[in-house]
Amino acid sequence: MKKSSIFLIAIFASAAVLFSSFKSADNSNLNPPNEFETLVNYLEANGNFINGELPIMMADEVKKNLKNPKYHIIDIRNDSWFEYGHIKGAANVQSADLLTYFGNTITPSEFEKIILVCYSGQSAAYYSSLLRIAGYNNVYSMKWGMSSWRQDFAENSWLKNVKNDFADQLETTENKKPEKGANPTLDTGKTEAKEILMTRLETLFATPYRDFIVKSPEVFENPSNYFIVNYLDQENYNSGHIPQAVHYTPNNSLSITTDLLTLPTDKKVVVYDSTGQKAAYVIAYLNVLGYQTGNLSYGENGFMNSVLKEKGWDAFTKKEINMFPVIE
Repeated sequence: MKKSSIFLIAIFASAAVLFSSFKSADNSNLNPPNEFETLVNYLEANGNFINGELPIMMADEVKKNLKNPKYHIIDIRNDSWFEYGHIKGAANVQSADLLTYFGNTITPSEFEKIILVCYSGQSAAYYSSLLRIAGYNNVYSMKWGMSSWRQDFAENSWLKNVKNDFADQLETTENKKPEKGANPTLDTGKTEAKEILMTRLETLFATPYRDFIVKSPEVFENPSNYFIVNYLDQENYNSGHIPQAVHYTPNNSLSITTDLLTLPTDKKVVVYDSTGQKAAYVIAYLNVLGYQTGNLSYGENGFMNSVLKEKGWDAFTKKEINMFPVIE
C-alpha cells in the first residue's frame, strides 16, 4: 500500500511538471517580445549616437572640401530651388528617396562624410538622424542649411523666421519630469530588431518632415496641449523657458536607463533647442521608437532671437551668412 501511494504521488508530480511546462509555453505565445524594448536595446547597443555629440557641420568645412572626393553633398530641397542654385557637386535627392539612394545608388562607406543640405538645416538634421539610426555613421547635416551659404537663401528661410514675439512670456519655474511610465506601443509584426527598425524607417522616410513641425504661437497659446521638452543646457533653461517646459539635458537624457521613459505616450512631445536642428535629431529618434513628436520650428530663434544675441548664445544673425558660389 505504501509503495502504491508513493507511485501515485510520483505520477501526480510528473503531471504537474508537464502541465506547468505546457502553461509556460502557452504564456510565451500569449506574450510576444515587446517591440519597443527590442528596438531601443538594439539602438543603444549599436552606436547610440543620440546620446552623444550630434553630427552638425558648418558651411565653412563643406566649402573647404568641395574638391575632396571623400565628401559627398546631398541637397534635399525641391527641384526648383536646387535648379535656382546649389552647391557644386551636390546630388539632388528627395527625402523620401534617401534610403533607396543610400542602398542602390552610392556606396556610403566610400565617403568620409556625407552631408545633407536643406533650406534651414532642420529637415536635413531630421533625415540625417534617420540615416544614422539606419547605420550610416558618416552622415552629417549642414548647420543653418543653404541660409548660411548665400544671402538670397537666408532671406527665404532664416531671416524671415527669426522673431521675438514671445520673449517676454518666458518662465523661470523649474518643472519636474514625470515619473517613468509606459513605453510607446510598436506594432510592426516583426520580432527581430533589424526588421522592426527597417519597418519603422520605411514608414518615417515616407512621411514628410513638415508633418512634425510645430509653430511657436501654437505652443505658447496652448502649452497644456503638449509635453514641452527644453533640450538645452541648464543655464539656458534657468534663464527663461516656455511655460510648462521640462528640462532634458542634451547628450545623456534619452537613454532607457535615464529619462527616456519619463516622456508621455498620450501627448505630443514637442522638443526645442536654440535652432531647431538638434531638436530635429531628437524627434527623429523618438519617432522611430513610436512617440508622437513635434519640432518647434526655428527653435528659440523663432520666438526670442534678441535674447540669444544678447547672451551670446546660438542666435542666427547676418554674420552666419556667407557669399559662397553656387551652380545655377
